[in-house]
Amino acid sequence: MEVIPAIDLERGRSRVVFWPGVASGVGAPTDRPDRIAEHFVGLGARLIHLVDFDGARAGSPANLEAVGAIAARVATPLQLAGGVDSADGIRLAFGAGATRVLVGLAVADDRATLRDCLGVAGDWLAVGLDARAHRLAAYPWRRPRVPTLRELADELVGQGVARLVLAHGGSAAEVAALADLARSVDVELLVAGGVRDLGGVARLRDAGVGGIILGEALLSGAIDFIAAREAAA
Repeated sequence: MEVIPAIDLERGRSRVVFWPGVASGVGAPTDRPDRIAEHFVGLGARLIHLVDFDGARAGSPANLEAVGAIAARVATPLQLAGGVDSADGIRLAFGAGATRVLVGLAVADDRATLRDCLGVAGDWLAVGLDARAHRLAAYPWRRPRVPTLRELADELVGQGVARLVLAHGGSAAEVAALADLARSVDVELLVAGGVRDLGGVARLRDAGVGGIILGEALLSGAIDFIAAREAAA
């Protein structure tokens, strides 16, 4: 299972200040996304996940300069979420240096928009879903009945989606649902959120998840990247 560092972008900077030497008191803290990405790539990260908070609010990518700075510093795939829920947003993201995009649940519920997004991104498009049944039930669906997670995953795969990112996959019930998806749906599964320790990393690995996205847990030092990779192996 891949361990994927995540950086939250706001006004061109990381929302979480990263201090790689905090435990030993060496080095210096930084909120520069390009330097944070370079650090984790140097430790072996094979994908960096970026979340454009300003873009999510605006409905279009807003931290493209930061994305470009990261792309210029590391020769590693970049996956961008936030502001990319349209074909034009995806084009802007790719033009800045992103190589993958993550769209939200609104796109999953809009066949025409999903088709347009897939037309631009193809296999490099992921759809974000929530593994918690009550969150799916609370979403204002356009359809007459709320789909289950399995039904939605099957539907998206049938439309050509090759990758799903499931939020909040840390509880026992969520891990069981993820394991069922991994066994029964032909799609790459990534998990973002819900994991607070190395035991949670190992549980997702055992469930058959392809990758775990860790943001503040890594940047704060709560989870060590090397240790997480060992737990995921």
